[in-house]
Amino acid sequence: MYGLRELLLQEQKHLQTIIAQVSENMVSTPQGRLRISVDHGVARYYHCLDDRYGEYISRENVQLPRQLAQKAYNEAVLKATETRIKHIARCLKDYNDDEIEQLFTSLHPERQKLITPVEPTFSQLQEQWYSNPYVGKVFKEGTPVILTEKGERVRSKSEKILADYFYRNNILYKYESPLNLVGYGTVYPDFTFLSRKLRREIYWEHEGMMDKPEYATKAVKKLNSYQMNGIMPGERLILTFETDRDVLNSKLVSELVDKYLR
Repeated sequence: MYGLRELLLQEQKHLQTIIAQVSENMVSTPQGRLRISVDHGVARYYHCLDDRYGEYISRENVQLPRQLAQKAYNEAVLKATETRIKHIARCLKDYNDDEIEQLFTSLHPERQKLITPVEPTFSQLQEQWYSNPYVGKVFKEGTPVILTEKGERVRSKSEKILADYFYRNNILYKYESPLNLVGYGTVYPDFTFLSRKLRREIYWEHEGMMDKPEYATKAVKKLNSYQMNGIMPGERLILTFETDRDVLNSKLVSELVDKYLR
């Protein structure tokens, strides 16, 4: 299952957050444990320190039973999360999403020619995906001609920066490949990629004039339509924004590429 390692890492991070939160809440918890005795439907609480039966907690002391009950729950949560983290660590040590693919790609090229892999490698899938022709968005007459290092025409200097970054880092993309969004119509994402992790297309939209009200309104409507079609930011939709004062951040671009396109 592609992406399982990433899911395990996310779960590990989530569990570590729980441990930190619970540990912080347990700093000032009282000693001992809570014993509950129910007689004729009435619960009585006992504070157990040195004996199993404990000392009766008066009804006026409403905080102590809650603190002791929360403490016991927190201890159980800590034990469960720490056990699960150990399980995940063992899985991460031995698991590799690309293990089966690497069995093929690690072979000598001449041997690879003699073998049909049990499933296409990502390189094969990407090559097939990239070779499929498409008709991009038409440039209106009078639109400035901006060419990338690849020799491809784009609509803005920021798109050129992005395209040149992808080109220099050998990241295959399609520029303004059409995508139909139900309820909206055809859009032309600035860049479309085939995700190694998801084995599906993901999209990069750069909204470069967000300080212009009319542009921003259209952008919000389009981005909402992506989500209505199940294409969520942080999953299959990468977003960058720009205004006259806040220009495209090259460091952010690098981090987004490392997160979604490596």
